[in-house]
Amino acid sequence: MQERFRRVLFFKNYVEGFLDAVSPKVADKIVWTIKAIEYTPKVPETYLKRLEGTDGLYEIRVIFAGDIFRILCFFDEGRLVVLTHGFQKKTQKTPGREIERALRIRDEYYAEKKHKSDFAG
Repeated sequence: MQERFRRVLFFKNYVEGFLDAVSPKVADKIVWTIKAIEYTPKVPETYLKRLEGTDGLYEIRVIFAGDIFRILCFFDEGRLVVLTHGFQKKTQKTPGREIERALRIRDEYYAEKKHKSDFAG
């Protein structure tokens, strides 16, 4: 069995909703890219790149038939990649509202994680 270098978490249904909204071929390419991130020791920036000027956000990058798609994410506990949401990119720069949405979802993730750990012990 192939070694997994990272684990990807689909937080809530934000990314699933995005995958349902795109064509099946685009969804297949996105899933392929996510698997590459899990199983590739050093992921090229063509697939996963840190977003400049953000506090630890990354974008998963997918190009299909000339269209550009992004899924924003962040790392937790080293090798856990938490997906926030996806969108079709229409400009060179990642829109500020998409970055703000990813930060809100990240805050939601950590709040729920803390809440669960408060009741775990």
